[in-house]
Amino acid sequence: MYTEEFLHRLDELTHKFTKTFGSLTEREIHRKPDADTWSIAQNLEHLILINQSYFPMIDRLRHKDHKSAFTAKFGFLVNFFGRTILKSVQPETTKKTKTFSIWKPSEYRDSEDILARFTEHQEKLKQKILESEDLLEKNAVISSPANPKIVYKLDAAFKIILAHEERHFQQAKRLLEIQ
Repeated sequence: MYTEEFLHRLDELTHKFTKTFGSLTEREIHRKPDADTWSIAQNLEHLILINQSYFPMIDRLRHKDHKSAFTAKFGFLVNFFGRTILKSVQPETTKKTKTFSIWKPSEYRDSEDILARFTEHQEKLKQKILESEDLLEKNAVISSPANPKIVYKLDAAFKIILAHEERHFQQAKRLLEIQ
């Protein structure tokens, strides 16, 4: 089963976030060491924003409303984009990447209970993964929410999401060390 591995990894990540950051005060979770570094809350909000941006794409795949980009016809491009993006979000990748504005967390948003909202979001993501098993088996191709010409398999999208969450967990965890 495709989904079991994804669900297990998602549960592990959710547990790591809640265990590591669950006892922090609102002040601690919102603390920024400097103007250029996101707080733990902003890391969590960013993950919610980016993951949610995949939901409409998955729904369109499900309802066969997804219009594939021309680039989706070329398997080598589909695989190239998937591998390249997955590599760029790995936790051990040290090169910082600038996020697209659609995924930027707010500087001013009141994000009380961000960890509870993140945990709730993780359950919704889990449901999307569960509902996508048949699409995964068909090797469905999805467009990036940031650029419809960038395409990769849905399998790669879930791997990207999970690696990205791990990367931001590591970043947020480092913030605890400097507090």
